[in-house]
This record gives sequence, structure tokens and C-alpha cells, in this order.
Amino acid sequence: MNDRHSLLDTITNAFVPIHREGYRFVAIAAIATLFLFLIATPLGWIGALLTAAIAYFFRDPERVTPDRPRLIVSAADGKVSSVIEGVTAPRELALGTTPLTRVSVFLSVLDVHIVRAPVGGKIIHSAYVPGDFLNAELDKASEQNERQAFVIETKSGAKGGVMLIAGLVARRIVTFVSDGASVEAGERIGLIRFGSRVDLYLPEGVEILADVGQTAIGAETVLAAFAGEARGKA
Repeated sequence: MNDRHSLLDTITNAFVPIHREGYRFVAIAAIATLFLFLIATPLGWIGALLTAAIAYFFRDPERVTPDRPRLIVSAADGKVSSVIEGVTAPRELALGTTPLTRVSVFLSVLDVHIVRAPVGGKIIHSAYVPGDFLNAELDKASEQNERQAFVIETKSGAKGGVMLIAGLVARRIVTFVSDGASVEAGERIGLIRFGSRVDLYLPEGVEILADVGQTAIGAETVLAAFAGEARGKA
């Protein structure tokens, strides 16, 4: 009996809660599945699997964000695909030509696709840019793909950019915040559907703690720290 409850809890935790943006997709898939069962049972089971996959994609788990100051957490779940120093931020971020460090996290279709604020502060600028749908792992995707830019200014005056980039399968970026909004570190700021990338543009004086290839958990994994926060304390 305990093993049965444990299996049920594991399955339930994998799908619940589902973000409200996913409700209509799950509902449409579920209705289609009912019709498929009426046509042929094997088709119905295929529809049930697809419905489960959609529900899994839109899962929105709660996260516990480190509450120490000066930490910069991952904005998304996925793999740290690159850490590049001395880059110029894209024009839509309006951060000038000062060299910054870009930390990129690639999201596969199996990752949670809720995007979160990497630091607490105020959104002082945002911009949407239409574009292509290249593989989000390609470096040129940061300049050619559809994307949504946010600039967050911390209480200390530091400014950093968050770029949500649509990928090969992703076809829409949904935002939950706008200019002037105050956000806490780890707060939900957007969602990218079906495969994508999130870039952080970090200012000088930030110590990078992320390693290329590591798995990041949105709102929990510490990717960097402002001056004064020692390595290894996260």
C-alpha cells in the first residue's frame, strides 16, 4: 500500500501544478483524446500520452530561492550552454556598449519552461522583438530569433538583462510582468513554449559561479554573485 501511494505521489508531483497558460492546451488535447477513443482504442491511448506530455510541459513547480543578498539565480531550468565574457548586449536591452558577461541556459522540451527573475529589483525596460525560430543552442539565435528582453535594476543600482529566446519548436513567448513592475528573485516573469533559451547579461564586478554543461534549476541554482558574496556559500 505504501509503495502504491509513493508511486501515485511521484506521478502527481510530476504534473501538478500546471500553469494556467497550459489549461486550454490540456483541455483541447483531452477532448481530442475522447474522440480518438471513440474511433479506435489505440488512437485514444496515443492521444492520452500526448495530453500527458502537454500537461508535463506546462508544469509549474514551487521553488525555494536563496534569500541571501547579492546572489544571482538561474532564470530557467536547463543546461548552462555557454558563459561568454566581454560581449555587448543586444540593442533591445538598451544597456549600451559596456562589455558584459552572458550566461546562457538552454531549455529542452522536457524542462520546466517558466522563466523567473534572477535577482530582485525593478523592471526598468522591456522590449519584444519578432524574429526567426532557429535552434536556440546556436549563438546567432540571440540576435535572429523571436525574443523578449527585460532589464532589471537592483536596489543597489546594478542593471542586468534577461533575454527570453524562442527556439526551433517554440512559437510564443508569454510575459507576466511589464515596465515598472517590482520583482523578487525567483518570481515568475514569463514562459516560453516548447524548447528555448534564456540569456542573462551580467555587469562588471559579478563573479560567475556557473560551469558550462551543468544543470540549472530555475530560481534555485546560483549562477553568479555580485562583489562581496564569496564563492561556495550558495
